[in-house]
Order: sequence, then C-alpha cells, then structure tokens
Amino acid sequence: MTKTEYFEDYAVGAQRNTSGRTITETDVVFHAGHTGDYFPHHVDAEFARETPFGQRIAHGTMTFAIGIGLTADRINPVAFTYGYDRLRFPKPVFIGDTIHTRVNIKEKQPDAKRPDCGRVTEACEVVNQRGEVVMYCEHILVVQMKPVPSKA
Repeated sequence: MTKTEYFEDYAVGAQRNTSGRTITETDVVFHAGHTGDYFPHHVDAEFARETPFGQRIAHGTMTFAIGIGLTADRINPVAFTYGYDRLRFPKPVFIGDTIHTRVNIKEKQPDAKRPDCGRVTEACEVVNQRGEVVMYCEHILVVQMKPVPSKA
C-alpha cells in the first residue's frame, strides 16, 4: 500500500502491527546460502541439540531482514531509510516460530542536514507467537516536510 505521509503527519506514540510470517527450515537454509553463515547453531541439528537452546536458532540477520521486511506493507514515497540503531536480539527465533513486527513512532526532530525534511525514529519490535520480543531496533527515516504553498 502506498500512502504519502509527510513529517508533520507522523504522531509520536502511534503504533501499528504487521502481518505475521512463520519461519521455516527453508528460510534458514537459504539465508545461510545467501550470507555464507553456516554457523552450526543455525544449520546443524545435532550440534544445536547440545546448546542451551536445545534446537537450531534462526540467524539474527535473517530475523532482522524478515522483521523489517514485514514493515514494507506500507510504502511512503516521501520517506527513506537513514539507518538503524540499537539492534538487539533478546530471545532466539526457532524454526516454526511465527513473527510479526510492532512499530511505534518514538520521536521526531528536524533534520539538520536537510531543511525540508525531518527525522522520524520508529521503535521496531519483532514479536513471536508467545508475545516475546525477539528483536528490537530503531529505524531512522528521513521524511519530507509538507511543501509550503507558493505565494501567487
């Protein structure tokens, strides 16, 4: 869905939830192949059985990619990603877990580099089916301000 939201349209405290996605073994195998990360915690069931988790865990980078990808159900043509801060993985994601992302508008401020834009920080929590936060990050957006009408 495309929806134009200018800097002024964002409200601190606003929240939305994405749809969910179940993590599969295929996801883990493909991610290992794409990244070259064959760490045994992700791909070796026998090794993982002996870890404190007792089973394979999804890659953190995959959880990040899918969790943030779920937020792309809303495309804003006047905003772009500046970056991500405070990335954390407080709980593991297992094969078979279903995750969704909860997005909260944390703060807004003018952009010192771009006088016609502001920065919006979204607190993104990826949550599993048990309600546990499995990933947290802050997504920083640069968002255009509403155009000033020209005086005719």
